Amino acid sequence: MIDGVLLVSFGGPERPEDVIPFLEHVLRGVSVSRERIEEVASHYHHFGGRSPINQHTFAQARALAEALRVDGRDVPVVVGNRHAPPFVAEALHALSARGVKRAAGVVMAAHRSGAASYDKYVRAVQDARDLAGPGAPEVVYIEPFHTHPGFIDALADRMKEAAASLDPDQQRNALILFTAHSIPQAMADASPYEAEITESCRAAAARFPHARWRLVYQSRSGRPEDPWLGPDVCDALREEAARGTRDVLAVPIGFLSDHMEVLYDLDVQAAGVAREAGLHFLRARTVLDHPRFIRALADAVLALR
Repeated sequence: MIDGVLLVSFGGPERPEDVIPFLEHVLRGVSVSRERIEEVASHYHHFGGRSPINQHTFAQARALAEALRVDGRDVPVVVGNRHAPPFVAEALHALSARGVKRAAGVVMAAHRSGAASYDKYVRAVQDARDLAGPGAPEVVYIEPFHTHPGFIDALADRMKEAAASLDPDQQRNALILFTAHSIPQAMADASPYEAEITESCRAAAARFPHARWRLVYQSRSGRPEDPWLGPDVCDALREEAARGTRDVLAVPIGFLSDHMEVLYDLDVQAAGVAREAGLHFLRARTVLDHPRFIRALADAVLALR
């Protein structure tokens, strides 16, 4: 019987002085120039040196706990981050202190990207369990939810919110750019990431409903000579402007809350490219704690035994 929930997230810095240590933790074991680290740090400092991801994840945890309580399952929902406090080990300790023996593991990523993301969350949990010893709660992971009707409904609602400012003709002719974090092509070839994102896009576009959409990628890093998933959102914006597109709705389908990649890479960089290209650029909100999305997570937790 599931008697607790571990919500596993990425985490983010809370203060300007946390930014560089946070990025160094993220990039530990990866060869990245100091110049690149400082460049990414500037994105955080553009927003005061703080990422909102932690507050959003805690809001999602509270909403999930309430949804489960309504269903008669009053269990603790605890957040554990990979790269910022509270870390996964702290979360497991908190669950143990509450007497939890078997926790539902909810990785806050809708699409499984193998070694790039999902597997790293699972590995972080296993490493923390190994360190904690035999008293650590067992963690059983929920099934993929990238096509769950609740997740898709939440996406469609966010799209409708953003498109509400467009007149009917603009809505009919607007292009939806679904965006997800790029990963190396070799990594994508070995995981269901691209296929799952495409399935989510098709379902959300049909639910919206809207015929004109493209899947594009953002926030790539690494060596320029290495192939990564594309096209890049900024390149796609320039292409669409050249084709005569005038209104673009960007939908960060690969993000469950406002990561820095959403706030900076879309709201600053991509929006700036769109402005220079003469495009009217709108960005849908992430699903965050939308009731239908939280319901999808609760359904997935309740399905575990």
